[in-house]
Amino acid sequence: MTLRENPAEALLVVDVQSAFVTGPGAVPEADSLLDRTGELIARARAAGALVVHVQNDGPPAADCEPNTPGWELHHRVEPGPAELVIRKVRDDSFEGTSLGALLTDAGVRSLVVCGMMSEMYVQATARTALARGYRVVVPYDAHATHDIPAAPGIADAVPAATVSRVAAWALSRDADVTTPTASVTFTTPPS
Repeated sequence: MTLRENPAEALLVVDVQSAFVTGPGAVPEADSLLDRTGELIARARAAGALVVHVQNDGPPAADCEPNTPGWELHHRVEPGPAELVIRKVRDDSFEGTSLGALLTDAGVRSLVVCGMMSEMYVQATARTALARGYRVVVPYDAHATHDIPAAPGIADAVPAATVSRVAAWALSRDADVTTPTASVTFTTPPS
């Protein structure tokens, strides 16, 4: 069943924070990622879907340490009952947060996960959503990460696009990881 036939009721925008998308710490092709995550946010808002911005609270001296410029969310948040910010300290956006209760209370059954870092925060969040019985879509062009540097004598460098593809592919048995952003649709949650 395609997203056009069964639109998602929630969008999780995971860790799209300044440290990861601007300046020297930006992921490769950050501008494209920002265009696509911005497109998903706009489409979810227009449909009345739940939009949850997840914000990572990094440890002291990290690029995403709370209340530093790198910690700030890149996309503007429209506060209200259908758009919220959840802060986290672990890879998984569900662990130690109110995300699970928020989705349950809204009656969400299907969601889209996009953002940063493909092999860590996006994958961990998608796995928990799947384990909780949600239908999960991870648009193949709306998540990103950094290159993995070479390990001399062990392995060559791995380009970020490959890392992202492998991270999504690891979810492909249970999640939709082949849908492009342009095909994602949203609807209002039932409650």
